[in-house]
Amino acid sequence: MAHQKQEVTIDELLEKIKFYIKNEKEQEMIQQAYLFAKEKHEGQFRKSGEAYIAHPLNVAYILTGVYADSESITAALLHDTLEDCDCDESEIEELFGKNVLKLVQGVTKLGRLHFSTENEYLVEYYKKIIVGMSEDVRVIIIKLADRLHNMRTLWALPKEKQKAKAKETLEIFAPLAHHLGIHKIKSELEDLSLRYLKPTVFYDIAEKLNKTKAERDTTVNEMLKEVSDLLTEHHIPHEMKGRAKSIYSIYNKLNHGKKFSDIYDLLALRILVDTEQDCYLALGLIHSKFRPLPKRFKDYIAMPKANMYQSLHTTVFGIDGYLFEIQIRTYQMDEVAENGIASHWAYKEHKDASRSMQNTTEQKLQFFKSIIELSQDKMSSEDFVNSVKDEVLNNNIYTFTPKGDVIELPRGATPLDFAYKVHTRVGETTVGAIVNGSIVPLDYELKDNDIVKINTNKSAHPSKEWLNIVKSTQTRNKIRSYFTKNERDILIERGKDTLNRELRKKKYSIQEFMTEENLKLVFQTFKIDDIDELYFSIGNGKFNPNSVIHTVFKPPEEEKPKIKVLPKIADSNSDIIVAGVDKIKVSLAACCSPVYGDDIVGYITKGNGISIHRSNCHNLARMDDRCIQVNWSDVPASKYESDVVVYTNTTENKLADIIQKTSKLDINISEAKIISRTDTLVYEMSVYVKNTEHLTKLLLELEKAPYITNVERLIK
Repeated sequence: MAHQKQEVTIDELLEKIKFYIKNEKEQEMIQQAYLFAKEKHEGQFRKSGEAYIAHPLNVAYILTGVYADSESITAALLHDTLEDCDCDESEIEELFGKNVLKLVQGVTKLGRLHFSTENEYLVEYYKKIIVGMSEDVRVIIIKLADRLHNMRTLWALPKEKQKAKAKETLEIFAPLAHHLGIHKIKSELEDLSLRYLKPTVFYDIAEKLNKTKAERDTTVNEMLKEVSDLLTEHHIPHEMKGRAKSIYSIYNKLNHGKKFSDIYDLLALRILVDTEQDCYLALGLIHSKFRPLPKRFKDYIAMPKANMYQSLHTTVFGIDGYLFEIQIRTYQMDEVAENGIASHWAYKEHKDASRSMQNTTEQKLQFFKSIIELSQDKMSSEDFVNSVKDEVLNNNIYTFTPKGDVIELPRGATPLDFAYKVHTRVGETTVGAIVNGSIVPLDYELKDNDIVKINTNKSAHPSKEWLNIVKSTQTRNKIRSYFTKNERDILIERGKDTLNRELRKKKYSIQEFMTEENLKLVFQTFKIDDIDELYFSIGNGKFNPNSVIHTVFKPPEEEKPKIKVLPKIADSNSDIIVAGVDKIKVSLAACCSPVYGDDIVGYITKGNGISIHRSNCHNLARMDDRCIQVNWSDVPASKYESDVVVYTNTTENKLADIIQKTSKLDINISEAKIISRTDTLVYEMSVYVKNTEHLTKLLLELEKAPYITNVERLIK
């Protein structure tokens, strides 16, 4: 990370602003603001020991780096005078005008809030900060510069406070800088945060970068010369520079499992050209000489990022086989990328362009206003933050109910997002939508000022397909929540039916099994808390219903196959571990088709190795004492065959639909046939699944179809 200048003088600040603020009156106002602030802060010192005026002076200096306008620079110099000094608002308004006062008030308002990133406070924090931000976007820019200088002098605070501030900066302020496209502030905030949150990691990366710096610099310089010569030869005016990778971005990649030596964009070049056309010409020339790495090309010029970032990105095999990440952009694109949209405000020749850019930025922050409404939703803090991160700074749209109520939605939202925003129950029972008087599909993309009417049906319920249609994180979370609850209910019901069916088969009454004493024994044995958990575990295949029943009613000795327990030897050619036997033929019994995860027993056949059965296979009851203990190995086969029977309530042939549902779950069908043609159709299928969990997913998915009454595994 580059060393940042700490001691700034007023002369240096004035020299810097003259570069882009040409109006002498504006220059004088900035100088007057400095003198005013210096007088007000007289005798005050920061924890770092320096005179307090150094802080607002540094904040103002940081803002010149993003070409902030004269009002922003003035407000930065004055931003602590209302809170910390004997100064009232009328003084500021009289000397510097209403706009500057509003900016100072906005920053002061944010300064009074005690931010916390602990979950219970996070939502409250976001709601409060938003109110201050949405009035004038320049308040945020000043606040970011204020935070950056505070992070540069964070060493003066106790360790505990350092970590708290760093965490807050990383989770709140750095993302804001990113969304506004101010790369230079974002990058430094991230590096400084990492330095205090994980100092060992930070200095370890910094040391590695220093060790490899000389070698990298030589390689980059050679590549710079080769590319520059190539562009000059083809008459493309350009500037080139090596690009430093921030420590935080390297940490992020290491954190995602990459090795330091694999982070190829440590070697990076940036090419600046005059026109958009030159960007593409330069790219073509570079690709003609250096082979590009597949799938690493990104065109952010044709499709800019949400924060208006534009650039061409490519990764090529450069000199000596090193990989280089190359960015190609115009000078203007570089300004926006480094300094954010704010960089246009002050020095654009046409005031209209400046105002237009500011308006665009302010529109991007309108989403924050609606965040306040989120407090009414019972969202977890994590979901709340995800919602903000996903949708913040998108251009929102404003739609209407037929009664004229305004519904604010993220751009790209569908009628389903609209329905859930009106009310969760409206969303869950949606069956159709009418937009501006015309029927539209549920994946229709809504536009500004659309009037939307949602048609509902009390018996309707959400479809999993909706998760791919909706845009809003809130809506997606509500749909997921519905299915999580619903699937659990289905499994509980299935587990209950399975247990009751097995009890009836064994001639036990349900009342006899369900005594308080018996249930207590079952709960202790299986380490569970209640009857729903028991049903749920049977329904999803975790518990075998016979094992549960045998906990209470011990099976007669003659029904119980005698299993010889011998030392375990793994057969390297099999996914079954056979007790005491190595290199023996093992086959899965066709009568019960065991699947990885089932409770299994081995049966020694006459001359055909060992046959593996599910422990609840009815054929085991007729077998003699040739049963032995077997286990699944840690390396299962890729797929297992299982037979499934599907019962329906219709005579209409639904086989094609059933096959489609099965294929969606990556389950292959080897055979499917209709086995009954009475009042309703019954189907039998042989399917290939990975394990019992995979099979349970299939049974659950099929049972959701309104025409399917029951799905069972078959034991022949």
